[in-house]
Amino acid sequence: MRKLASIQRIKTLEPIENAEAIEKATVLGWQLVVKKNEFKPGDLCVYCEIDSLFPDKSEFEFLKPRGMRIRTIRLRGQISQGICFPLTILPAACGISEDADVTEILGITKYEPPIPACLAGKVKGKFPSFIPKTDEVRIQVLENILAIYKDEPCYVTEKIDGSSVTYYMNEGVFGVCSRNLELLEDDENSLWKVARAYKIEEKLLTMEGNYALQGEIMGEGIQSNKLKLRGQHVFFFNVFDISKREYLSFSDFEKFIAEMDLKTVPVIEKDYILSNSIEELVKKSVRKSLIAPDVWAEGIVIRPLKEKSDFSKEAKDLFNGRVSFKVVNPEFLIKYGE
Repeated sequence: MRKLASIQRIKTLEPIENAEAIEKATVLGWQLVVKKNEFKPGDLCVYCEIDSLFPDKSEFEFLKPRGMRIRTIRLRGQISQGICFPLTILPAACGISEDADVTEILGITKYEPPIPACLAGKVKGKFPSFIPKTDEVRIQVLENILAIYKDEPCYVTEKIDGSSVTYYMNEGVFGVCSRNLELLEDDENSLWKVARAYKIEEKLLTMEGNYALQGEIMGEGIQSNKLKLRGQHVFFFNVFDISKREYLSFSDFEKFIAEMDLKTVPVIEKDYILSNSIEELVKKSVRKSLIAPDVWAEGIVIRPLKEKSDFSKEAKDLFNGRVSFKVVNPEFLIKYGE
C-alpha cells in the first residue's frame, strides 16, 4: 500500500546547472530538489510523496501558498517530485527505522480531487469484495520488483485521466461501481449513462461466465476533459474473471473487449521488454496522447503479456499482488498542477 510519508535514504545528490542554493536528490526512484548541504548521500530523511496533504501546523506554514499539498514542480529546469525533511521533523519518542511509514504520525492525508456531481451517484454499498479495486502503485517505489521482472515480455498502454469505473455481471446481477463504491441505478450519473449508451449490461449477459470490466470514463464534465472529447466514452484496461479470481491475459483481454464491440485504452506496444531503469521508464512515459496527439498523455501502464501475480515479501508494495507498473508523465503533472 502507498506510504505518503516514510523514512528513506538519500541515494544520490547531484548539482543543478545554474543553481547555487539547491541540488537534485534521488530517494527511492524519485528525483526531487533539496537545499544544498542539508543532506549527504546515505542520510536518512523523511520523504513525502506528491499528493501528500499536510495539516495546518506551524512547522508546515511554508506550504500554505500551495494549499498544503505536495505537487510535481519544476525548479531551475529540474523536475521535483516530493519533499524531504530532516528526521528532526518527527516527535522525539518516534522510533526511527528505514522504510517506516510515518504518514499518520505527521498527520498527512492523501489529496483527493472533488468529485463532480455527474459522477457522485447514489451509493448502493461498498465496492464488491469479489472484485479487486483498480488502484496501482507508482513505479518509483517498485525498484526491487523491477529487478525481478527485468526482461519480461510486456505490453504498454496509455494511462488516461478519466474517472475509474467497474461494470460487472455476477450470477446474472449487473453492477456499476466507482473507484471505491457500488452505485444505485441513477439517470443522472455518468457511469450509468455510459453503461446504457454502450449496452454493457446486455453485452455482458451474452458472455459465458461472470466478469468485471474495468476502465476509465472520459469526456465532457470529467477531469476537465483534457483530451477535448465530445460526449462521454469508456476505455477499458482490465477484464477480471470473477469465478476464476483472475485477470485475463493481454491476448484474451483484447479478444474479449473486441467481441463485446467496446474499446480498450490505447495500446502503445505489444512486444516491450521490461527495463529495470526507473529513469528510462519515466522518460518513456513522457509522450503525447494517442487519443488527442496535441495533449500530454497522463502516462503509461506496463504489464506482462502473460498475467502474473506476486505475493512475495519483495512485492509487498504491489496492490493486490498483481504485477503491473504505473508510470505517470511528469510533464502532464506539471501542466495540470498535479
